[in-house]
Amino acid sequence: MGVPLRQQIAVGSYLLKQKLKGVKKYPLVLMLEPLFRCNLACAGCGKIDYPEDVLDQRLSFEQCMQAVDECGAPMVSIPGGEPLIHKEMPQIIAGIIARKKYVYLCTNALLLKKRIDDYTPSPYLTFSIHLDGMKERHDASVCQDGVFDRAVEAIKLCVARGFRVTVNCTLFQGETPQDVAEFLDYAMELGIEGATIAPGFSYERAPKQDIFIKGQDTKKLFRGIFEIGKKRNWKLNHSKLYLDFLAGNQDYACTPWGNPTRNIFGWQKPCYLLPDEGYASSFQELLDDTPWEKYGNSSNPKCAQCMAHCGYEATAVEDTLQHPLKALLASLKGPRTTGPMVAEPTPKWVTEELKARKTIGGIPVRVER
Repeated sequence: MGVPLRQQIAVGSYLLKQKLKGVKKYPLVLMLEPLFRCNLACAGCGKIDYPEDVLDQRLSFEQCMQAVDECGAPMVSIPGGEPLIHKEMPQIIAGIIARKKYVYLCTNALLLKKRIDDYTPSPYLTFSIHLDGMKERHDASVCQDGVFDRAVEAIKLCVARGFRVTVNCTLFQGETPQDVAEFLDYAMELGIEGATIAPGFSYERAPKQDIFIKGQDTKKLFRGIFEIGKKRNWKLNHSKLYLDFLAGNQDYACTPWGNPTRNIFGWQKPCYLLPDEGYASSFQELLDDTPWEKYGNSSNPKCAQCMAHCGYEATAVEDTLQHPLKALLASLKGPRTTGPMVAEPTPKWVTEELKARKTIGGIPVRVER
């Protein structure tokens, strides 16, 4: 796993405390989104279609620190938009580090070479640089030529300066296991700490909807990737059971409270990926007032194809705590790449609709679960 032992121990201690206190819903990673403005317009992005007055808004340093303190998660991920646009970002990062929280600053790296002197290497700071594959694939994904080369230049610069660096890769339609394996081989050669890899979520606001992988195709793709990976030395920033979930071997429900989101509108219900479900004014209100049962791949059509780590990594971590032997075996053997996959969840909205109608095409039916 591409995470230093020091961080693993800190996060493990936090998780143990939650279990000992009997906490049922606890955050693992705070998704702190201080702005939506970006200097790219990626085809799969659901964050940049807001009007100009919204794109011009920012969370202040004080608001960001309040969110970090209020949430209490041991890790903070700062996505966007493009965080490096935010003038107070160096101050925000310094404030999070002072609280001994592990912070992942997610960036497309276009501004990183210019802004790198604003930051100091720290075991608490990681630059998480967006790369969706090799040069042609990545530049097509972000809809701009030359971005891959600039991102790679920034990665090399950060590694040379002693910063922790990871890459975050989102997979879309048209990927092959061989393409992804080539990219991961290249990423490891850059000297990065690890890679985050996950299927893209089909944002309703995304300008293109035909680029997202769905259903069994996602699991088949990851099985192919992991089969190749058996002979590689990739460092992936995920729990082993989440990787096993991607390969179709674990039947998990989403736990969106594990990665709560605070942005310019408030605390987003239920998660980072669904922007139109409402907002809470505080983290506690988010926990208490969000109808969590309405969300998840079997409970809501919007969630049906989601396998994103912001929804399922926390589930996998909880499963690791509950079943350490299973997690150990998954760690030793890696994700299973052959044999039957877990059954797809039965959509509740379909069965409820059938129960309400009690007919299909006028023919009476009896619905059992």
